[in-house]
Amino acid sequence: MVVAGILLAVIMFTGAAVRLTESGLGCQDWPTCEDNQLVPEWGYHGAIEFGNRLISFVVSIAVGVVVVRARRIPEHPEFLRWALSLVAIVLVQIVLGGITVLVDLHPMFVGVHFLLSILSIWQAAMLWHRIMISGHHGRTLPPAPLRTRGLLIVGLAVVVLVLGTLVTGTGPHGGDSEAERLSLDLESIVRLHSISVWIMLAATVEFAARLRRGGHALGSVQRTLALILVQGGIGYVQYARGVPPLLVELHVIGSVAVWFAVVRQYLSLTETLPDWFRYESSTTSTSVAAPGS
Repeated sequence: MVVAGILLAVIMFTGAAVRLTESGLGCQDWPTCEDNQLVPEWGYHGAIEFGNRLISFVVSIAVGVVVVRARRIPEHPEFLRWALSLVAIVLVQIVLGGITVLVDLHPMFVGVHFLLSILSIWQAAMLWHRIMISGHHGRTLPPAPLRTRGLLIVGLAVVVLVLGTLVTGTGPHGGDSEAERLSLDLESIVRLHSISVWIMLAATVEFAARLRRGGHALGSVQRTLALILVQGGIGYVQYARGVPPLLVELHVIGSVAVWFAVVRQYLSLTETLPDWFRYESSTTSTSVAAPGS
């Protein structure tokens, strides 16, 4: 599971490298590279784009292994459900990546491609968390208002990521010099993105203060705060320096790190699965009485 999660993050970084080196159309067809040619002719852009496609194949294998391992834990059928949902996202991503090439890297498709990758990180983190806590019962959880605030920060992180993809779709790094860009005012969308980061930072600081007053552990939230500050610093520097590719790549890496930290922060507050994802036998129904009931 850890290997699959790492590979899901790595392919996001290599995908960003494809865009930042203007190699997005290094292979101009899909699923082949050029017409009926699977492997590109030797060249810089073709090698980078095809290399990214090969990594997606490795990711597919890793996720398939996760499904096999989940099937071997029948006492926790929700593991298999999370694993299969991860497979579904990876398959959609493969098809969407092909469509993105066929529509000449339209920024909306590129943005959705990135956000689905972010969703796959959530799925992998959720599955890993459920496996880690599967044998631990009776853990004392923070009160519901704190868990709600943790979920609010997840929501704010989603807003930050969506606005970030709009900044990317409007900015200069489209994956190809001829790629279409969004017709938004770059300065305005960057300002909105920056404001959303400040709001998430303020919410996280307030959340940390509440945890401290309640005597709860601060490890997760401290890591989240540190990553937000580093990521924000990279964002301001890259904008001031005219968004050089290397800093943009670091910003993508930072966005994944912040997202994972926010998700882990939330999962550390709760053991609850969504109602629609609970498993209940069709022939038996088990209820667990709350303490003191």
